[in-house]
Amino acid sequence: MCLGVPGRLERIDQDSLGVPSGMVSFGGIRREVCLAYVPEARVGDYVLVHVGFAISLIDEEEAKATLDLLTQLGDLEGLDSESRP
Repeated sequence: MCLGVPGRLERIDQDSLGVPSGMVSFGGIRREVCLAYVPEARVGDYVLVHVGFAISLIDEEEAKATLDLLTQLGDLEGLDSESRP
């Protein structure tokens, strides 16, 4: 089963080819993600991230509820590991 994890967009950048990317916080764990699929995303928005790509915008309330559930289940453990992309 594939899992999308919600996070809050903190910063928007572009790589050397002009592809939008950004820093996303997953309950305090921060990761760089590709924003090519959500060009309408703005800092402060919540996005659903799958394998390093933000695939959709989501409601803040839904994002926080999902993050809380994932935290309770322990599914966010390992996201803070430096060995993971």
